[in-house]
Amino acid sequence: MSTEEPMAGPSTTPKKPITIITIGMAGSGKTTFVQRINSYLRSAPSPTTGTPRAPYVINLDPAVANVPFEANIDIRDTVNYKEVMKQYNLGPNGGILTSLNLFTTKFDQVLSLVEKRSSEVDYIILDTPGQIEIFTWSASGAILTDALAAVGPACLALPFIIVFNKTDVTPHEFAVEWMSDFEAFQAALASREHRDADGEPTYMSSLMNSMSLVLDEFYRHLKPVGVSSATGAGVSDFFKAVDEARDEYEK
Repeated sequence: MSTEEPMAGPSTTPKKPITIITIGMAGSGKTTFVQRINSYLRSAPSPTTGTPRAPYVINLDPAVANVPFEANIDIRDTVNYKEVMKQYNLGPNGGILTSLNLFTTKFDQVLSLVEKRSSEVDYIILDTPGQIEIFTWSASGAILTDALAAVGPACLALPFIIVFNKTDVTPHEFAVEWMSDFEAFQAALASREHRDADGEPTYMSSLMNSMSLVLDEFYRHLKPVGVSSATGAGVSDFFKAVDEARDEYEK
């Protein structure tokens, strides 16, 4: 009687969709970037099916006047930003933060909708407000990112990709060189160094030189990519970096 166990076949467990959370300062081109990668994914072959698959897109900016892409979920359908400002007597920044806090209380419903569609999409893309403090010290930002990380790999948890947007206006190679070459960055700082009346470096110059030592180590763990959301240049490089980030996340 044979006691051999059957060999295990390859795993058929489908991969979870990758969550891309777009974070950046106001005016950095986040919404245009989301529009561009959304358009790219709708025409590029899916790594899962070989045919294009539209991403699942979520807009988290309650104050945006116009969204140039079709959002599956839009915070503006749930929270009225201007009414929040009036009701709580808040300014623009406080209104946006409070709107996110209110939306977070219903985020379980968002997750339910996302999970229902997770087998049909390769990417979940989030556009966020320019108030990046939401994701640095606000509880709502932590809740959102932790919840999304449970649905699929989030490029915020461990892998982090820096996108130099608007490369059609200014090339990004000089910034990448500064990130990878400490001496080149120091030379650039020295060429623009300001000195006080006694010929000593100003406080800001000294601070920048000191910070560059710390940033040199920090930059080693970041993946820089140059993209033009206006022309589409560099978008394929961005998704290569996303695939590498996923591999890093799953190790």
